[in-house]
Amino acid sequence: MDFETSKHSCRIDVGLAGLTAEQLQAARTEAARQRISLRETVLKLGLVTEKELLTAVAQRAGIDFLNIAPEDIAPDALKAVSANIATHYNIVPLRIADDALWVATADPFNQNLKNELELVLDNSHRIYFVLATSEAITKAIRKSYGVGAATVEKMVSDEDVQEPGAHKQDLVEESKAREASVIKLVNQLLADAISDGATDIHIEPYENDIKVRYRVDGVLHDAGIPNTIRYFRDGITSRIKIISALDIAEKRLPQDGRAQVNLAGHKFDLRISILPTRYGEAVNIRILPQSTLISDLPALGMTEDVVKKLTKLIFRPHGIVLVTGPSGSGKTTTLYTCMNLLLTHTENKILTIEDPVEYDMPGIVQMQVHPEIGFTFARALRSMLRHDPDIMLVGEIRDLETAETAIRTALTGHLVFSTLHTNDAASAVTRLLDMGIEPYLVASSVEAILAQRLVRVICPNCKEPHEPDPEVATAVRSLTGLDELPTTYRGRGCSKCRFTGFHGRTAITELLVLSDRIRELTISRRHANEIDAQARREGMTSLMLSGLDKTHSGVTTYEEVLRATKGTVLME
Repeated sequence: MDFETSKHSCRIDVGLAGLTAEQLQAARTEAARQRISLRETVLKLGLVTEKELLTAVAQRAGIDFLNIAPEDIAPDALKAVSANIATHYNIVPLRIADDALWVATADPFNQNLKNELELVLDNSHRIYFVLATSEAITKAIRKSYGVGAATVEKMVSDEDVQEPGAHKQDLVEESKAREASVIKLVNQLLADAISDGATDIHIEPYENDIKVRYRVDGVLHDAGIPNTIRYFRDGITSRIKIISALDIAEKRLPQDGRAQVNLAGHKFDLRISILPTRYGEAVNIRILPQSTLISDLPALGMTEDVVKKLTKLIFRPHGIVLVTGPSGSGKTTTLYTCMNLLLTHTENKILTIEDPVEYDMPGIVQMQVHPEIGFTFARALRSMLRHDPDIMLVGEIRDLETAETAIRTALTGHLVFSTLHTNDAASAVTRLLDMGIEPYLVASSVEAILAQRLVRVICPNCKEPHEPDPEVATAVRSLTGLDELPTTYRGRGCSKCRFTGFHGRTAITELLVLSDRIRELTISRRHANEIDAQARREGMTSLMLSGLDKTHSGVTTYEEVLRATKGTVLME
């Protein structure tokens, strides 16, 4: 059945999706007042959900309601409808059968849709409809045509495009970057990445191509962009330079900048890095949401035991607390969560020196290093002492001077938080010694070291029981002493998780508290393995065991723990 033969069925009236006469009258009055459609008003007032409304219409009209999956969309149907038409009418072409084109729409109440589509498609096919939610259609358009496909399609049709590198005139590139179409395309890329929860956007130029990838939950994914975007890569790069106040004429040297964008009422800081490559400039955009700071330690994924110990440590009057792990392991988020707790429960003065400042926190005096003018971590630390702080946060201990200054600061009665890049907690002790710090200074100043990694969380929407790989299962039984492993799970993959099986991340941690015995081992310059073994004897849960606990709780998978810990589960 199509819309022409089911006009009565595709009306909003009493009883549809449980709508009452009073609700319908109120919706009609509001629609008339705001001059919007009755459909928009019913959804805006929250009388029914879009899915409930469309499902009811589909049942009444005898047409299908579809949760669009990739296999539902045929390549020949995509070729029949341009990205511009699909985006304008918010439809997804599904299949062609017997000279009829089946498309998904979220607006069965638009009685002119069928005629308009047949007209813009030159009456090449008869049009039949199925229903799907607006969100599902938007995702399907992006997946099928690529991010910003309609914009790129219009740009290609409006211009005499050339292969990248065909001209090198800076003025031409600057003027293109200022065109509304390029601005719109860059905005679409940013909005799409943010809505996907990406932490980074990678734009990589090649000889006859350009690749755009998002890092989501620590893993790179192809952004899905139309191939023709390569014609506008110089304009895209110039536009990104403009918003980050970089020199658009400089193409030979690396550049770093920053910008801020707003999306749906939320602010996002962008850290932008430009690198000159053989085939053009590569761009990396780090996305830092200002409003998603975690407010408490359990929300990070820490166990009750770690939360209890760490909370006691951060309220000590002096000493150093270190957080270690590779880049992107959540160290800064953990430190700021600690700062947030300190702000909530104390009246201390807190100063920070960072590179860069990733979170804006009212109540904390924050600074950013500028090495080019000599404002380094070590110099900042020395100056910070003159401001009588109680607590100081140092973004990273990178060298001997910073390490010495931080330790001497802690020994003079201040609480210092900082980070190190080491593989585990015990290695942080030997790293400080290798930098040239005297063992007795490390032993007397460092209170605790928290090592952490981030593992992806199984998508709750497609979670299902799963048998682990036999080799991994054998290793886990040996390590845990369990004869029978608990039921483990995996994500099957669905539209909610981009068909990855994962949605979001959580922390796995090991907390090494320096006991008298560990301080003795430090002074004796013993190997990190001995310090690690002693900490375990004293009750420290290793990164690997922390990950296994989360796997057995159904939070993540063995494979994800292996990836995050670089396979140490099979070596311990």
